[in-house]
This record gives sequence, structure tokens and C-alpha cells, in this order.
Amino acid sequence: MPVTDVRHDLDALTLTITADFAAPVARIWQVYADARQLEKVWGPPTYPATVVDHDLRPGGRVTYYMTGPEGDKHAGYWLVTAVDEPVSFAFEDGFADLDFQPNPDLPVSRNVFTFAARDGGTRATYVSTYTSAEALQQVLDMGIVEGASAAIAQIDDLLAA
Repeated sequence: MPVTDVRHDLDALTLTITADFAAPVARIWQVYADARQLEKVWGPPTYPATVVDHDLRPGGRVTYYMTGPEGDKHAGYWLVTAVDEPVSFAFEDGFADLDFQPNPDLPVSRNVFTFAARDGGTRATYVSTYTSAEALQQVLDMGIVEGASAAIAQIDDLLAA
């Protein structure tokens, strides 16, 4: 299990997940830079992702939906705000309807994903910041820690393939 630490801070409005991978930084970067690889790891195993648009550059947009075991679909989007290939990227992540219009009733997070060389592999740090403690608590109650941890765990299988 690559996830080594999960912390949420209701005062700082953050959720931070740390994971270690036995692959170089450039290889971990490719997981996010390639839409077909991202599909294999963005949703948890029971909610695989389908990436529709993938423009990983500042001002770009990534749209996706996850399909549940009963065929239910849940859409989301990223608005990419910064890219420092291959070490980090930042984006706003939100929930959307199936036409990828933002759902104003669900939280939006500001995210920074950072990849650093460590012990011959990569340490990935995923930081999500919410607008309020209530928004962070809402996604915690929705199972974000379990879902994100299961999704990140799939990266090991992708690397081994």
C-alpha cells in the first residue's frame, strides 16, 4: 500500500495524503500526464474513471466521470492552475453534472500534487484545500480518504504492468 500518511486539518482546511512509489519522479508524472493512465488510478477500483478531456497545462481542463458498480455515473472536473513538469501541478477539483457543468451544491478543492525523489523512488504529496471546515467535513463524510487511498493504491499495479 503506497499511502503512508493521511492527515486532515479542519483549522487549516486541508487534507494531505502522502504516498511512496518504487518508480522515478518522471514515471509517476506520466500517470497524471497521460489520460489513459490517469483513468486506471483516478477513481477507486469500484468506481473506475473515464477521462473525457485532458489538458494538463495552466488554464487547461480535465473532465472525467466515474462509473459505479450499478452503472451510476459521477462527473468531475479539474481546472489546471499551475504545472511544473515533472515535479508538481495544481488544480481546482469539483463535482459536475454529466455535461461537466459544475455542481454548486458540492465542495470544490484547490489541489497541489508534488512528486519528489526519495530513496530511489518517489514521494508523492497530495494536498487538497477547502473553502470551509464544513466543506472538508462533507467530503470526509463522503469517504474521500478511503476512496483516494484505494485509487492511489492502484498506481502500484499500473507501474508493475
